[in-house]
Amino acid sequence: MENILLEYPYNNHEHIALVKLNRPKVLNALSTDLMEELVNTMLTLDKNPNVRVIILTGNERAFAAGADIAQMVTATPIDQINDQRFRTWEMLKLITKPIIAAVNGFALGGGCELAMSCDLIIAGDDAKFSQPEIKIGTIPGAGGTQRLTRAIGKSKAMMMVLTGDMIDAHTACDWGLVAKVVPAQTLMQETFELAKTISDRAPVAVRLAKEAVNKSFEMTLKDGMDFERRNFYLTFSSGDQKEGMKAFMEKRNPTYQGN
Repeated sequence: MENILLEYPYNNHEHIALVKLNRPKVLNALSTDLMEELVNTMLTLDKNPNVRVIILTGNERAFAAGADIAQMVTATPIDQINDQRFRTWEMLKLITKPIIAAVNGFALGGGCELAMSCDLIIAGDDAKFSQPEIKIGTIPGAGGTQRLTRAIGKSKAMMMVLTGDMIDAHTACDWGLVAKVVPAQTLMQETFELAKTISDRAPVAVRLAKEAVNKSFEMTLKDGMDFERRNFYLTFSSGDQKEGMKAFMEKRNPTYQGN
């Protein structure tokens, strides 16, 4: 792979994988090739029964500073359709395991949209977020008007999308875009600790919980409650549920097998 670095197991932890965007000269601009490599890597990790949590990150300067504008400057609508870049993005929804975005530096345009495509965002205190597409005569095309609005509300999303201005990590956290802000120098360690906590939970329950939370954005409350209850019932067919409740009654730590 030219544009992606994979470290698995990450920090010698058999259940955690680190995926790193690796186009530092262009601040990890999201080219079509990079996105294809990223999705293929994620799909491979999702099939690995030992992997329970995936961390996605960039480097100290940038998580990702947007799409690769050089690929689009002379593009026609048909070029964009034939590129199938957005179809590749949509495949990220197929990943059933939790993905944590660890963001340092710039997460701009497509970079912000990629972070929002993950299940939660942990930001270093020097992180910056924006949807600056309006400044170059276009609009977000990979979720910037949709996921951002769901995360921070209409008024704040309108301000970000219509001005293209950046917000800092603490503002992003206050607005609900980011789950937690940590010192930039400890971002990867703190993200790893969170990943360890999630990896210690029952994998079947984690998968079903992720699915239910994501469905809440697509359903009415009644339909969402029905879906949640179905997934709740499903956990009782898993060995992990039996182990978890037995361990609770026996006052010991559970040992989950992911079945």
